[in-house]
Amino acid sequence: MTQIKICGLQTPRDAAIINQSRPDFAGVVFAAGRHQVSPDQAKLIRQHVDAKIPLVGVFMNAPESMIKDLYDQHIIQIAQLHGDEDESMVRALQAHHIPVIKVFKPTDEKAKFTNAEMVMFDSGGGSGRTLDWQQIPSIDQPLALAGGLNPANVSKAIEIVQPTMVDVSSGVEVSGQKDLALITAMVTIAHRK
Repeated sequence: MTQIKICGLQTPRDAAIINQSRPDFAGVVFAAGRHQVSPDQAKLIRQHVDAKIPLVGVFMNAPESMIKDLYDQHIIQIAQLHGDEDESMVRALQAHHIPVIKVFKPTDEKAKFTNAEMVMFDSGGGSGRTLDWQQIPSIDQPLALAGGLNPANVSKAIEIVQPTMVDVSSGVEVSGQKDLALITAMVTIAHRK
């Protein structure tokens, strides 16, 4: 079974869809972009998402204190780092008992040397561009795959890359809104693999 994270939640309605479709993880984005939420919005989403589904906070060069504060308030359970954060940041968060997903481009050699709990390969945060799955390097940590995934291509992506987890946001949206049918399809496909 491949785990799946549905990212880019913005509203209690999105949380309700997550509770129906049962992905392994849900995500809220604190980095600038179309899916960005405030800490207050994230708190509301956390209150509506089933407590059994961990909420991942997505950050890009955010202050360590902000991430720790969101974790201490039980808003997020995992930190996903999309920026230039170095290993000292990874270790500082882990020392605070925060699991870390560190995001890299497939060509970044540093992916092989991080101590993060999981390495994610993406084409660039929220770009929606699909990676060349044949170019994904082998690494020792659990691997997450993101970038342009949707119900039409995720099965092939899983077969080629064999990731621990797939991560999708815009690939399960219709007119910019999370779609229950697309999310349910994604979760079903991932969990079958």
